[in-house]
Amino acid sequence: MQKLWSPWRSQYIDSFQNEDRSKCVFCSIIESKDDDENLILARADNFTLIMNRFPYNSGHLMVITNKHTADIKELDMQQKSEFLTYVEHAQTILKHALKPDGFNIGLNIGRSAGAGIENHIHFHIVPRWNGDTNFMPVLAEVKLISDEIRHQHTKLKKVITELGIEF
Repeated sequence: MQKLWSPWRSQYIDSFQNEDRSKCVFCSIIESKDDDENLILARADNFTLIMNRFPYNSGHLMVITNKHTADIKELDMQQKSEFLTYVEHAQTILKHALKPDGFNIGLNIGRSAGAGIENHIHFHIVPRWNGDTNFMPVLAEVKLISDEIRHQHTKLKKVITELGIEF
C-alpha cells in the first residue's frame, strides 16, 4: 500500500492548540446570524450545513449538529436519521453544482481520528475528481483549491434553491 503524506494539514490542527477552548467554533457559527460570513448554506432545527473554511478539496462541506456533543450516542434516532438525510442533501447539491466523480464522506471522532474540532461531531462531505491528487502538495507543499470559496458559496446556495432542497 502506498501512502501520501499531507503534513500541511498539521498546521491547521496545531492552530487549535493556542485557541481559547472555552467557546466551540461550531457553536459560535450556529449562534451567529451572519450566514454568509460563516459560509452557512442551510439551517435546520437540528443541523447546519456549512462550507469548510479549511477545505481538503473545492466544495468541501460539513453537516454539523446544532447540539454541542462529541458523542453520536447523544443523538436520538430521529436526529441520527436527519443527520444522514442532510449528508445526502449535501451530496446531491455537490453533484449538481460541481459534478464530482466521487466523494469522501465521514465522521472523525476524537483528535487521534483526525477531528480538528473534536468536541462537536460533524460529517465531512468532500467531492473528488479523477486526477485531483497531483505532485503539488508533495513537491511544493502547496494544495491546489480550484475555486474561490465565496464564489462556491454563492453557487451552492443557488443550487439549493434551484433543486428546492429544504432543510
